[in-house]
Amino acid sequence: MRAEVVAVGTELLLGQIVDTNSSWIGEQLARSGIDCHFQTKVGDNLERMVLAMRTALARSDAVLVCGGLGPTQDDITREAIAVVMNVPLVLDEDIVARIRTMFASRGRAMAANNSRQAEVPVGASVIEQRIGTAPGLICPVGQKVIYAMPGVPYEMHEMMDRAILPDLRLRAGDLAVISSRTLRTWGLAESTLAELLEPRIDALAGGGAGVPTIAFLASGIEGIKVRLTVKAASEGAAASALGAEEELVRAVLGDAVFGVDDETMETAVGKLLTEKGWKLGVAESLTGGLMASRVVSVPGASEWFAGAVVAYGTSVKESVLGVPAGPVVSAAAAAAMAEGARDLLKTDVAIATTGVAGPAEQEGNPPGTVFIGICLPGSDAEGVELRLPGDRERVRQMTVISALNLLRLRLNSR
Repeated sequence: MRAEVVAVGTELLLGQIVDTNSSWIGEQLARSGIDCHFQTKVGDNLERMVLAMRTALARSDAVLVCGGLGPTQDDITREAIAVVMNVPLVLDEDIVARIRTMFASRGRAMAANNSRQAEVPVGASVIEQRIGTAPGLICPVGQKVIYAMPGVPYEMHEMMDRAILPDLRLRAGDLAVISSRTLRTWGLAESTLAELLEPRIDALAGGGAGVPTIAFLASGIEGIKVRLTVKAASEGAAASALGAEEELVRAVLGDAVFGVDDETMETAVGKLLTEKGWKLGVAESLTGGLMASRVVSVPGASEWFAGAVVAYGTSVKESVLGVPAGPVVSAAAAAAMAEGARDLLKTDVAIATTGVAGPAEQEGNPPGTVFIGICLPGSDAEGVELRLPGDRERVRQMTVISALNLLRLRLNSR
């Protein structure tokens, strides 16, 4: 069974609304073991909508159309489906009565144009609307099917769960599960990851059901994601295959992997600090509180995070953190900031950031020059220099995750 999603709405093409519906539908299809190879967005134009649906039917068994079922003149999904089915629309008086009753229950009169939502292509089955006004449709086209549902997310979710997914599973017969696991990495370019994993990718090629696939997703300041996906007979079989593949990939990538699925860099650092029973203190200059903000977003961070000092000005670095007089954009200054934060906040571990975010150079250092200070128990504080690309905001964001990653690597080595 192959399914395809067609999202309707000119606002989607203009970027006025982000199409979250298609991604949610794709996720639900995968969980049901139904392949989804294409997703299309099309504006509120009858000719183009008909073309999109016919194209989808030519290459898929089921087409899930989302949006365009409202009461206004530009809501023409029903008309487009009727053209594809080559049948007329007929008014369903039972639907009209239900919509009128719903409005009456809210103390309002039904507008005449709401009756458009009761028009049904001949041969289609109606999916009862239980939340809003627009019913959904199940429309057979030969041996294939078009499903139509509202674009309002909570209405669409309810209709998918109650009616469309069960119908799809029934049509699909033997079901499988499509499951993914994402390994999150930092420090290696996408091309390097691909080169390292090329032998494994080649070994998996053409493996079929039960054999995972490997793909890459560049995620900006969150690093490169390595997605493992498998289609298996059950959730248990999928989890087993993904677990085995994860072990093999981790063996190749080593410390470049810092988390799985939704695990962030700060979550990884928090786990390591908790395991060691250590607390973290932070001193920030160019990042101006960004690191502390990311750290406290982790639930339970108070168990391992003591606090932060935003020492933006030179005088604050010297008077509060005890940084010696001299250049403040340097490895020595970063190390001194970390040591000062550890002493001031009475923590076991401390990290610090200083540097030049731009746009102008500072103390002879070009924008993107960053120094990370780190202080661990039983070791002298150290300063590490980085050269980061991008504009001012990107440099600041990348400094945060780079500093946290440096701390993660140091903690792993202890």
